[in-house]
Amino acid sequence: PTSPQPPPEPPVARPRRCCPSLPAVEPLLFLATLSLGLQGPLTTQYLWDRLGAERGYSGPNSSNPNGCGNGSTGHDPLQQEVETLVSHWNLCINLGGFFVGIFSVTLLGPWSDSVGRRPALVLPAVGMALQAAIYLLVMYLQLHVAYFLLGRLLSSLLGDFNLILASCFAYVADSSDKHTRTFRVAILEACLGIAGMVASIGGGQWRKAQGYINPFWLVLAASLAAALYAAFGLRESVKQRKAAKLFTLSHYKAVYKLYAAPEDPSSRRQLVLYSLAFFLIVTVHFGSKDLYVLYELGSPLCWASDLIGYGSAASYLAYLSSLGGLRLLQLCLQDTWVAEIGLISNISGLVVISLATTTPLMFTGYGILFLSMAATPVIRSKLSKLVSETEQGALFASIACVEGLCSFVATGVFNSLYPATLHFMRGFPFLFGAIILLIPAAIIWWIEIWGSKDVYSHFLDASLSPERG
Repeated sequence: PTSPQPPPEPPVARPRRCCPSLPAVEPLLFLATLSLGLQGPLTTQYLWDRLGAERGYSGPNSSNPNGCGNGSTGHDPLQQEVETLVSHWNLCINLGGFFVGIFSVTLLGPWSDSVGRRPALVLPAVGMALQAAIYLLVMYLQLHVAYFLLGRLLSSLLGDFNLILASCFAYVADSSDKHTRTFRVAILEACLGIAGMVASIGGGQWRKAQGYINPFWLVLAASLAAALYAAFGLRESVKQRKAAKLFTLSHYKAVYKLYAAPEDPSSRRQLVLYSLAFFLIVTVHFGSKDLYVLYELGSPLCWASDLIGYGSAASYLAYLSSLGGLRLLQLCLQDTWVAEIGLISNISGLVVISLATTTPLMFTGYGILFLSMAATPVIRSKLSKLVSETEQGALFASIACVEGLCSFVATGVFNSLYPATLHFMRGFPFLFGAIILLIPAAIIWWIEIWGSKDVYSHFLDASLSPERG
């Protein structure tokens, strides 16, 4: 007789994932980037048209035969006056945003580690909506352009786009494991490029067809949608929330100890050098990006809003092409040499743009920049590997401070350099940026060679130690 079959064992419960599935934060970053991408070029064009009209100058979008579009030689003193005014207003608005934002981001960012990410996502989105509302009032009521500064200050007080970006990356780090985190971060960076291209192409065409007010209504709607999604569409990613004091110096002490009290002097030396390289690269990126629209509006390019939109889309395309190029180059090269190739692409593109006098040559410069964004993710990765797990928060806080300083220096240097060099070379700031990028290229190369020598010397010592014994 056959023995009775044992009862079936109950199914084994699968262990829960350490990081539960959370709603995607990518839509929020897409909406915020769409708002920012629409707002930036349109604000510069509005300042150009508004200040030019007040001084009797007709820009490239006008049919006035005395304007830029009628073959201006590039030495029109009235055009140079308008360019200088627009550059100076951009300088004031960006500097005001920097001085307020540098304190709010460094307070609200570490604060979100305790109270959660959602407040740090809702507040800056609301701030961007307030800024868009003030800009709309300026356009409807023809208020003085100084009110643009007020809108930027309110947005920066609540963290501005920099806090949204930092909180989105922190949200992904909270809700992903080490195996999927790189891919999730890559998707976030792709959102920057896609939203930027949509905003650039759509904003340029829309502004050409209907003016400034209707596109700025979309800026307001996108910011409000981002705030609503953060408030009601996301779940909190911080697992153990607790009440935390916002106004405290402890947020700054962790960053200070990272550099002032090093555990490994060799690693901290590389930390300082990589931070310097990151600072120079991002400063040149911010500074040149601030001037693209102004450079394209003036003679001899004299671009209209549609071409400006295509140019901005081409600059945002570098985010996607750099990610694809980075992934391919990593198959055969170390990260260091991928970063060097990215810097070569950046330097070459800026040199071509500095000499661009025709539309095809300007787009050629944009095309050469296709790997220009490959260096910064490599440096971020290098920096994260130099510190322990308990220092990651302080590290990324310091990176946020460096990026804020980059915006400050780029605005001050490039927006001051542009009007000062108009009389002999309109593209000199881009050539200046290309020369500056030689410094981080040399720093990254030196760290790699120096590190290789250290590894080789350690290997040689280890191989010779038995003979010495």
